[in-house]
Amino acid sequence: MRQSLTLPATLPLRRQLTVSRPALWINTIGTLVTGVWLTGRLYTLDPGLLLLAVYLTLPFNLLIYGLNDLWDREEDARSSRKGGWQGARLAEAEAAPLLRVTLAWNLPALTALALILPPRATAVLALAAALFAAYSLPPLRLKARPVLDGLSNVAYALPLALPALALGTPVPWLPLLALMAYSVGKHAFDAAQDIPADRHAGTATVATTLGVRGTATYALAWFAVAAALLCPVSILTALALALTCGGMAVSLLRRPTPEHAARLYPLSIVTPWIVGAVAGVPLVALLVRGPWPGP
Repeated sequence: MRQSLTLPATLPLRRQLTVSRPALWINTIGTLVTGVWLTGRLYTLDPGLLLLAVYLTLPFNLLIYGLNDLWDREEDARSSRKGGWQGARLAEAEAAPLLRVTLAWNLPALTALALILPPRATAVLALAAALFAAYSLPPLRLKARPVLDGLSNVAYALPLALPALALGTPVPWLPLLALMAYSVGKHAFDAAQDIPADRHAGTATVATTLGVRGTATYALAWFAVAAALLCPVSILTALALALTCGGMAVSLLRRPTPEHAARLYPLSIVTPWIVGAVAGVPLVALLVRGPWPGP
C-alpha cells in the first residue's frame, strides 16, 4: 500500500533526454550558433553566449517539449509517432516529476542569464520562453487556437537574434524574418500528420481547420516567403529551402493524407540540417568579410 502511494521525485536523466527530443535540438542550439556566425565572431568567449549555448540544449528543450507532452497526453496516447525519438508518451505518474524537473532546470538558468545578458537579449529570450509556454499551457494554450498555433512558433527563430543583442552587433533581420516564416510553415506541415488524433481529442489546430490539402498550401506559402526573404542574403540557401521544404509541401499537395504527411515527416526533421549545410558556404564567407551589415 505504501509503495502505491509513492511517486518518483524526479525523472531519470535518460527519460529527460527522451522528452527533450535531442533530434530537434538543432532548432535551438543550431539557430544560436548561426546567429553567432552572422555576427562575424564565431570564436567569441562571451560568457553570456556560452551559458546560452548550454541552456538551449536540454533545459530549454524540456521547456518546449516537456510542457507540450504534459498537456497533450490524450492526443499523444493516440499518436503512432509518439513513444520514441519523435516525442515521449508520458505515464500519469511522470507528470508531476516532469514539471518539477523542467522548472528546476529553467528557473535558475533564466535567472542567471538575466544577470549576465544585456536587457534586450534577456527580453528576447524571455519572449521565446513565454511563447513556448503559452503554446502548451492553459489558459492561452495557443496550440488549440488555429493560426495562432503556428504564428507562436516564431519563437524558434528568436535565438538567431540573441548573439547580436548580446554582443552589440546589428540584428540580421532578413535571416531572422526568413526563419520566422519557415517556422510557421514547418509547424503547419508537421501538424498535418496529427489531424486524426487532434480531431479525436477535440483540439483545433491550423491543420484540423484547413485539412491536409489546405495545410500543405498554407505551409507552401510560408516556405515561399522564407525563400524570398533569403534571396538577397544567399540565392543558394533560398534555393535549398525552396527545393526541400517546397518540395515536401508539393508532395503533400499531390497526396493529401495524414499518412503521407507522416511519411514525409523525417524529411521535415532534417530540413534544418540540409538548409544549414548549404548556408554554411556564405556564412564562412561572412566570417572573412566581417559582421552582418545593418539595415
